[in-house]
Amino acid sequence: MRIASVADVKAKLSGYIKASKAGPVVVTKNGKPVAVLLGMQDEDEIERMILAYSPKFQRILHAAEQQIREGKGLSHEEFWQEVEAGHN
Repeated sequence: MRIASVADVKAKLSGYIKASKAGPVVVTKNGKPVAVLLGMQDEDEIERMILAYSPKFQRILHAAEQQIREGKGLSHEEFWQEVEAGHN
């Protein structure tokens, strides 16, 4: 993991993008972390990252977990039965 200031990243962005392939680059402003540069391998990885930080997606996951805790979720078998039924 590398750490660099905003000013340094601005001046050498290409180099830090290249460095992010080997590991995260923490960007700091006034000595405090403000961002992270992460190397991405493909579009699927980008989509997973965006979903991981999406407040709307996190609310959906939280609601689903709550339903499961309350016994309102589907079993593994029921889920796949519904998936298969939807494809016919």
